[in-house]
Order: sequence, then structure tokens, then C-alpha cells
Amino acid sequence: MPHPLRDPRITPARPDLADLRLRGIVEAARFVAGEPRRIAVPVAPLRRTPHPEAGLETEAVMGDAVTLYEARDGLAWVQLVRDGTVGYVPEGCLGPIEPAPTHRVRALRTFLYPAPDMKRPALGHLGLGAAVAVAEEAGDFLRLHDGAHVFAAHCAPLDRRLPDYAGTAERLVGTPYLWGGRTSLGLDCSGLVQLCLEMAGLACPRDADQQAGTVGRPLPVSFEGLRRGDFIDWRGHTGLMLDAERLIHANGHHMAVAVESLRLAAARIEANSYGPVTGMRRL
Repeated sequence: MPHPLRDPRITPARPDLADLRLRGIVEAARFVAGEPRRIAVPVAPLRRTPHPEAGLETEAVMGDAVTLYEARDGLAWVQLVRDGTVGYVPEGCLGPIEPAPTHRVRALRTFLYPAPDMKRPALGHLGLGAAVAVAEEAGDFLRLHDGAHVFAAHCAPLDRRLPDYAGTAERLVGTPYLWGGRTSLGLDCSGLVQLCLEMAGLACPRDADQQAGTVGRPLPVSFEGLRRGDFIDWRGHTGLMLDAERLIHANGHHMAVAVESLRLAAARIEANSYGPVTGMRRL
């Protein structure tokens, strides 16, 4: 019996190359065992195709584990371990899989310094959710294995979660909308949900339709009886409830993460873009 069609967003297969684990499931000229790598820059853009005009599919951040299948012409074809998304990142964004991260950034943004001194010129920034490998404490700073330093109070051990994912979303109000974005510099609707659930220690797919099919249990579609943390779905859009009435979502109307009445948002969205609410979910 032929294998059912697989979602190309999370299937590492091309006509010329595929993951060795897919042999007998997909057709490809060559199969390879992927190699473990880790994102070694603050943010890496991931695109579906290797063309410079291709839209942003998602973003990977420092510490994210990936499986590398091919590196050619400055681009790496990878699959993100976090959510299975497949695509191309600049090859220079990748580093070795070890050392494994020990801490995660909990501030919206923080800076990397060459020494434990805030007056030194910053080397770059890290956003909420980036993961780092700490070598030692250096006063108020953490020295990372690559020699950079980050303010200790902006980080926490990996096992220290932020369980109120709606509260994490509230901290991101005003963040600009960015298609494919999933950092505190720019977010799309499903990127906001994924990032906030990840900070709570909860696995979450990347896109709105994937989330609607796997995260939480379905609720009756009703504007009554909603709670903080409930998910609201449209065909191509998603958001979170802050309470029984208020929705928080990254959206193109405000071009930002915004809080508004669910009823008003639903009426506008139905009239102008994604149609009516298609589902509601609760963890």
C-alpha cells in the first residue's frame, strides 16, 4: 500500500535527496543519515527553498538543534528538531551539537558581551527562548563556552519554566508582526503561540493549522465560558485568550502583537480576512 502523502513542511525529502529513515516511504535519488548540528548565531532565517526571494518559513535561534542533510553554496538544508520544519538556513549559522545548552534566555532581549562588563561594546543580542551553554559564573554575568558573556539575571536553567504562557504573550505586546517570525523582534500568529508554549516547556508545532490539530482538546465554538490560555482558531490564524473576553494575537491588522476583544476581532476577521472562527481549544 502506498504511504499517505506527507506534509512537505516537516518531511526532509526532495527528488534528489531524502532522510535515510524515509527509504521505502518516499522516492529520492539518494538517501543520507542526517548529522546533528546546533544554531550558533542569535537568529537564523529558515526558508522553504534556496532562493533569495523565498519568503521566511520560520526562524531558529541560538541553541536550537537541527539535523543537517546537505551543505552547498553557502546554504544548509536542515530539519529543526523542535518542530520538524524543513528548509534552508545560511551554512554559517550552524555549529557543533556540543556543548549542549544549559540555560535559556527569559528576558525579552539581552546582549552578549566580550567580558563581564556592561560598558564593553556588545557582540550581539539574544532573544527570549535562545539557549546557551554556560561554562561558569562571572559575577553578575555568565561566561558561555564560546567566551561571550550574558547577564545572569536574564537567563535561567533549562528546566525552569514559565508556565503562564498567556502571561508570556502579554510581555510581547507591541512586538511587530513578521511573517515567519518567532522571536521577540518579530512574530507571526503561530510563532507567538509556539514561543510562549515552548517557554512553558510544552511542545508545539510551527503553523496554525498544525497547532489546531494537535495542541489541546477541542471546545464547543462559543464566545461563552472561555478561560485564560484557551486557543482560538481561524482558517490560517490563531490566538490566545487572556481571560473570558480578551484575545492576544500577532496580526496583520495591527501589524503587531495586540490585545483586543475577541468578539470585535472575530467580527473584523470574518469580514476582512480569514472568515469565521473555526475552533477553540483548551490544554
